[in-house]
Order: sequence, then structure tokens, then C-alpha cells
Amino acid sequence: MEQSLNRFFLFLSVTCTLVACTGEGGGEPSAASTGIELHRGNGADPGTMDPHLAEDDSATEVLRDLYEGLIGESVNSELEPAGAVSWQISDDGLEYVFQLQPEARWSNSDPVVAEDYVVGLRRTVDPSTASVYAQLLSPIVNATAITAGELPPEALGVEALDPHTLKITLASLTPYFLGLLTLSQTYPIHRPSLAEHGNQFTRPGNHVTNGPYKLEDFIAQAHIKLVRNEHYWNSDDVAIDTVYYYNTEDRSAEFKRYRAGELDYTYEIPNTQYKWIQENLPGELHAAPYLSTYYYAFNLHKPPFKDNVGLRMALSMAVDRETLVEKVTRIGEVTAYGFVPPGIVEYTSQSYEWADWPRDKIIGEARRLYHEAGYSDENPLRVEILYNTSENHKRLAVAIAQMWKQTLGVEATLFNEEWKVFLQTRQKPDAWEIARFGWIGDYNDANTYAEIMHSTHGQNYIGFVDEEFDALVEAAAVETDLAKRRKMLQQAERMILDGYPIIPFYFYVSKHLVKPHVKGFESNVMDRNQSRHYRIERPKG
Repeated sequence: MEQSLNRFFLFLSVTCTLVACTGEGGGEPSAASTGIELHRGNGADPGTMDPHLAEDDSATEVLRDLYEGLIGESVNSELEPAGAVSWQISDDGLEYVFQLQPEARWSNSDPVVAEDYVVGLRRTVDPSTASVYAQLLSPIVNATAITAGELPPEALGVEALDPHTLKITLASLTPYFLGLLTLSQTYPIHRPSLAEHGNQFTRPGNHVTNGPYKLEDFIAQAHIKLVRNEHYWNSDDVAIDTVYYYNTEDRSAEFKRYRAGELDYTYEIPNTQYKWIQENLPGELHAAPYLSTYYYAFNLHKPPFKDNVGLRMALSMAVDRETLVEKVTRIGEVTAYGFVPPGIVEYTSQSYEWADWPRDKIIGEARRLYHEAGYSDENPLRVEILYNTSENHKRLAVAIAQMWKQTLGVEATLFNEEWKVFLQTRQKPDAWEIARFGWIGDYNDANTYAEIMHSTHGQNYIGFVDEEFDALVEAAAVETDLAKRRKMLQQAERMILDGYPIIPFYFYVSKHLVKPHVKGFESNVMDRNQSRHYRIERPKG
């Protein structure tokens, strides 16, 4: 198995070098500014424009336009050369040596060099940065010890061999490592800007980036304006000059703007309009599965859910997932009786043992567990459901609360918050009871779902702690036999399901409206949509 893996690494390295030499890109060549604009919906306001702190898709979508990492993605989410034109991987799979794009420039014309990547990676794992995604870099030598405060950031296994050669040393074989390098936490940093402006380096006027675009304006609750980075090494292959991202949590308002011609592309669509859109805008609707799970999580830091698996199981069983996707969401979502969505490479997703039971048997068991936990019609469970402001989230919360009421007698109160406040609330152990969560796979590997449930992960806000689970995930991270590793990750998912820290409801589909004059758009399993891949072709006359 290990020898076959090394042959794959060698083939990938050679292939990527060849692809880089072809000069192929996603858009029509455009050497000069033409004034072409793209207007995109982008959901809630991004929590930050700091690539090493970003944790929401509203931020990362913009950051993919502003920055370029070592590894890029094609329009259909396949890995391709970007900041690195080629790379070589050692026979044991532990050393990666990247040759950087020699023409790469920051938006102020400074050359992009290997040390910029070194400092960026160190910054992510530095405890003083407080990146909730720091654990993503745990495969790199000493990363875990650095995030724990046991070693200085300079001990990270990254090294600039020369201005255009970067070496990264891993602690263990990591099959998905190249995929990790597409994430914003691995982006380079413009060191002079960081030194001069500190945490204000992301403000318009201060923000120096190395991607196809640069930040010109950011007005909260309104829009983000990006303009072409004329110093981007592949700027001639970028067809759109200006990109506007519009931030709103109101899906209906976004839909109205799209119909009025003010938007070329929507972040989502209101579920209530799906049938009308299918009938009236069939060529503009793009709905496709992608690696993401919609779920609720229990606060395990405190009662009533702490140390009460039976109650958590009862609430999970009481939700009729088929009804949710058929009558509430209605856009082709797949019911979720497990945590890891289908589509993960070489992985079989796990599910609850009762997933195939008749509905009446499931309800009977849910009621038994509910009563066993000490609740009844005379003493109902009273609980609050927290979700971020959105018409679609509200509809789901209402439906789930009704199911709990009808099946068990639970009295649920709904509470919504604006996105940024919501993110802060979920991090406070005493501030919520049940909260909406959604996890989009960071890379195409089951580990992206297992690692966020590890007790030390920066985004394990729910308080799930299981020493056996932690040990299993850690062992899978160093397992070189890929078949054994896969079985270990499947066992880890089973442990999540058996512990009921979450209630998975469905696996998402991406759903966008895209105007016919936007050419080059393709749905992809990661739902990552970079503006550089598109061009605008309006009908003449």
C-alpha cells in the first residue's frame, strides 16, 4: 500500500508540473481593464477578513478571491498548481518541497517568497493568534505542541530553503495534505503590512493580498468590493475586473435583488420559492450535493443534556427527517442518519442502527427514552433552540420544535441572533442549550468531520469529551495503512453517533441562481466558487 501511494505522489507531482506549464486558466484572457463587474450574494457579513482567523464560508469565499495558496482548485474543485508551480514528495510521504511561482507578486508589487508562507503557517498555529482552525495544521511537525504552548512557533516544520523553495515536514503520513493547502489558514502573509498595522492589516487600504483581486471597500451589512490585482501573476487570465459581494441574511431580499437584475449570482435561495424557481428559472438554478451536514448540537457542558445520552437520543429519534427534506427544505437534500456525508473518497458513511426501523417503532423508543429521562406531559422538557437569523433556519426550527412537541411533549422556544453574535454565543458554555450547526468539509476526507469533535479542537464548542474517541482520531492521523485508517475513521463516526452529542438532519445541497450571462460556473462537491473562473458574456444588442 505504501509503495503504491508513493507512485501516486510521484505521478501527481509530475502531472501538476505539466499542468502549470500549459498556462490554462478559468477565464478568457483580458490583459487590460474592461470595467466588467460581477455582483454576488454572500450571506451574512464575514466574521473577519483575516485568512488565519476565518471560520465561516462568507469569509472564506471572499478570501479565495483575495489570496492564493500553494495549491489551488479548478472550477470543478480539482486540485491544481497555484502559488506553487510544482512539488515533490519524499518516498515516505513526510517531506513536501514546493517550487513557488517565480512571477508571483503581492498587490503592492512585492514578490511573494517562501518566507511569506512560513510566517503565515506559523501565525495560524501561534496560540496568540487564537485561530480556531489551528488544529488543521496538526499534521505538520511540532504543530500540536506549538498550539498547546509547549514550543515556540519557530519550531513548526516549515522552512524556506530559498526565496522560491518551501519545505514542509509532516509528523505522519497525511493523504489529504495537499487538500489542506487550499485553505485560508495556510495562506501566506504580507509581512511588512502585518508588522506595520498589526490586527488592522485587513482593513481597506492596508490589506495587501496575492490573489486575483484586492480589497477596495468593506461596508458592514452592505457590500465588499474587490478590484483586479494588476500585479497578480496570472492577471491576463482574469476576465472580470470588479467583484461586489453583497451581505445579507435575508434570502427573500436577496432573491428579489436577483430578479431585479441587481445580482448575477445568489448565495442561496429561499426554500419557499424553490418550486416557482424550478418552473420559471430552470436554466438559472444550480442545485447539487456537496460535502456539508446540517445538524443541531447539544450543550454538553451543563444540564439537561450533560450526562444524559438517553434524552439526547430521544430528541434525535423524534425528528422525522424525511418530512424535513420533503416538506420543509424541498431542494433534494439527503436525509442524514450519520455525520459524514456521502461523497467522501474511499469512505463508507455510518448511520444510526435504528435508521431503517419503521417510524412507529422509532417513536415508541423515543418516548420510552424520554420518560426514562424523567420527563412527561406533566413535567415536559423546556428547551431553547438557538439559530442564526435566516428564513430557512427559522422554518426548520419551527418544524423541529413541532415534531418534538407532538411526539414527546417538549416545549421548545426559538431564539435567533445575527450571524456574528450567534458565533460568539455558541462559544460560551453557559449561553445556549441547543444550537444550529453546519459543517462544510474542509477537504475531501472523513478526518475533516472526526477532528472537529476531538476534545481539544478549537471549534468543539459543544463540550464533547471522550478519551477513547480522541485516542482513535489521533491514531488514525498516524496510521500509514490507508485501509486500516479508513476503518478507524468509520469507528470514530460510530462513536459520535453512539454518544449523541449532535442531531444530524440532512446533507446539504448547494443552491445558487446564476444569470445566463455568467459563463464558466460549475457546481462542485466543495461548493467553492472563485470569481477568477468566470466571465461575463451579455447578448449583443
